[in-house]
Amino acid sequence: MNTKSVRTIADIAKLAGVSKSTVSRALNNSPLIGEETKEQIRSIARQHNFEINVSARQLSLKQSNIIAYVTHAYHQDFSVADLFGLEIMGGISSGLAALGYDLLVIHVDPNDTKWARKYLDGGRVDGFILMTSTRKQSHVKALLELGAPFITWGMPHSGQKYCSVSGDNVNGGKLATKHLIDSGRRKIGFIGGPEDEVEVQQRLTGYKAALQEAGMEINTDRIIYGDFSNTSGAKAMAKLMEQVPDLDAVFINSDLMAIAAMDIIREHGKEVPKEIAVVGYDDLSVAANSNPPLTTIRQNVPLAGKMLAQNLIQFLQTKVATNVSIPVDLIIRKSA
Repeated sequence: MNTKSVRTIADIAKLAGVSKSTVSRALNNSPLIGEETKEQIRSIARQHNFEINVSARQLSLKQSNIIAYVTHAYHQDFSVADLFGLEIMGGISSGLAALGYDLLVIHVDPNDTKWARKYLDGGRVDGFILMTSTRKQSHVKALLELGAPFITWGMPHSGQKYCSVSGDNVNGGKLATKHLIDSGRRKIGFIGGPEDEVEVQQRLTGYKAALQEAGMEINTDRIIYGDFSNTSGAKAMAKLMEQVPDLDAVFINSDLMAIAAMDIIREHGKEVPKEIAVVGYDDLSVAANSNPPLTTIRQNVPLAGKMLAQNLIQFLQTKVATNVSIPVDLIIRKSA
């Protein structure tokens, strides 16, 4: 077979004595193909100046090499279209690029659970990274029923099996609350994200554990929920101060919520941290530059993004679901 006659993957497969799918995977650097076979096929391709027809390869492998980042539809309550989402997206994009995948961002209505089918059936994406913070469990249920490849930020509910990456939320809640206790605070509030989210309940577990270990009471009047947005943080802080007039500290599940809460504290004529200490969560880029600089629980957001990308691609190749927890650290600044 001369150089000009090698025009397709089938031609290379005939020369190498392997199947067309093996050639496709080898040229796409799939880990499912051994290095010796990859090198044999690459060598034949180089000898015959063969270039991959991207469209044909995608049709042959039934893959697009595109992953969808699924987030909530834009909402005016979220600053900069959700700063946490933007920062973790950077890590995801970097992780996917290193593996030869592109990223497609899709915004979904929290009440719509039918969006996934049109992307899968049309071959537009190979899988989903689910980052919605409202009605997440309804989206998870729909994806499981569809049999769609996906990974979420946040641990699965008990009894569910799918890929996830999360921070060590129980330890994060405990670190934040213990720091407030150690600084002499005794009336410590908790402002969470959505109450039905596993990560929020895990942070609440850590909060309660720290109080119990210090011999302090758990008062339900001091526990309020929002939705991770700055607007909900402001509303929850105002309600908490109304319910607990002698509040002297608060652990808040999001930096954006915490920064908005500090504005409300000042509007009520109180000082941070002199009268009410504040600890946030995430250590977003704005935390160090807030007024005052925010003490917070750091999740390694860029690493989390890369892990989401890598573990989803691993699932696409092996069908093995993994659940990874990333360590967290207390970052002490001036708000507590």
